[in-house]
Amino acid sequence: MASTGPPQSLKRSDTSLTREGDQLIITPLGAGNEVGRSCVYMSYKGKTILFDCGIHPAYSGMAALPYFDEIDPSTIDVLLVTHFHLDHAASLPYFLEKTTFKGRVFMTHATKAIYKLLLSDYVKVSKFQLKICYMMNKTFFAPWIKLRVIDFHQTLEVNGIRFWCYTAGHVHGAAMFMVDIAGVRVLYTGDYSCEEDRHLRAAEIPQFSPDICIIESTYGVQLHQPRNVREKRFTDVIHSTISQGGHVLIPAFALGRAQELLLILDEYWSNHPELHNIPIYYASPLAKRCMAVYQTYSNSMNERIRNQFANSNAFDFKHISPLNSIENFNDVGPSVVMASPSGLQSGLSRQLFEMWFSDKKNACYTWVHYISFSAHADFAQTSTFLKELMPPNIIPVHGEANEMGRLKQKLITQFAYRNTNYFPKELSVG
Repeated sequence: MASTGPPQSLKRSDTSLTREGDQLIITPLGAGNEVGRSCVYMSYKGKTILFDCGIHPAYSGMAALPYFDEIDPSTIDVLLVTHFHLDHAASLPYFLEKTTFKGRVFMTHATKAIYKLLLSDYVKVSKFQLKICYMMNKTFFAPWIKLRVIDFHQTLEVNGIRFWCYTAGHVHGAAMFMVDIAGVRVLYTGDYSCEEDRHLRAAEIPQFSPDICIIESTYGVQLHQPRNVREKRFTDVIHSTISQGGHVLIPAFALGRAQELLLILDEYWSNHPELHNIPIYYASPLAKRCMAVYQTYSNSMNERIRNQFANSNAFDFKHISPLNSIENFNDVGPSVVMASPSGLQSGLSRQLFEMWFSDKKNACYTWVHYISFSAHADFAQTSTFLKELMPPNIIPVHGEANEMGRLKQKLITQFAYRNTNYFPKELSVG
């Protein structure tokens, strides 16, 4: 494995895709026409790569896995994991221990640190049937010795495959991977966001224009509300609810958007002294453990957070307290509680929902009020990203089929002046 500095910048607006016999094959083993079990197989000139290795949260057991039976895992040289979310990484232990895969796995430092905590917690609490397979395996954590790390903008080479990564936004440590095989470049975005928020940088525009861009299409042609509008709606509803003596339940993932919302709440409470006697609780022991990782790898966050960490811990909240269990919760008077899981299927968020939902004074985001703070690109971000990048071939993944179809048509209309190939079924590149 070779490591070099960042490659020299070079934009290419026109790429020949005509060399006979050089067929580049891209096969989504998951997330081709769905959101879930992200896993994309790519082969070219005898080199094989797998991007991401997730599960589908809507299914259980083996049905939640990507379609690994469509490939020969022993032929894969490199597996690149974009970020720690389960739909992008949770089938990795199975793939490493239960298949013939012998290649190398790479992810960023923050992703590796958080992923280990996240997956071990998931195995303990999930009803997902594969945990039986995991827990019966005495070497459950043995795969961690196979996981290697990569820095942003660091170039590595394995078996003639050169690759490096860029900041993707989305969550802490998330990366977009650029792969170069014999001069043909492929960008896999994973989940990304071009909007800087309170702690994450915006996704970078790579200095290399790829021949192929495999891009997330979660939101298709939808547009997000402006950030300041969403924040105001969020804080207005909370302020109004507690002013009426009610409770606010915010179901959220333990990691990712939860940290962003906590930063918003803590700042809002600091600016409103009349709220200082109203408690805010964050119910996630996992998130508390991961805060040390956030602090350790704060250099990969935005300038605002890095500057704050120079003097104090940006995630040492003044107005927010941890809540370990409902038995420790003093349910007297108005309060705000952020609890996992976000889907209300179990755990503390479900318990509090059942306690409070019948009282009209209370508010629950995802039921009474829906305000999206999603860190996925919307259409405006997608079109701007692609306009800057100028890839001649675009392959959308991580989206519902109809939404992806609408995205294709809108991109064709917007970029009618460009000779761009959308949803290519077959590629000959060289």
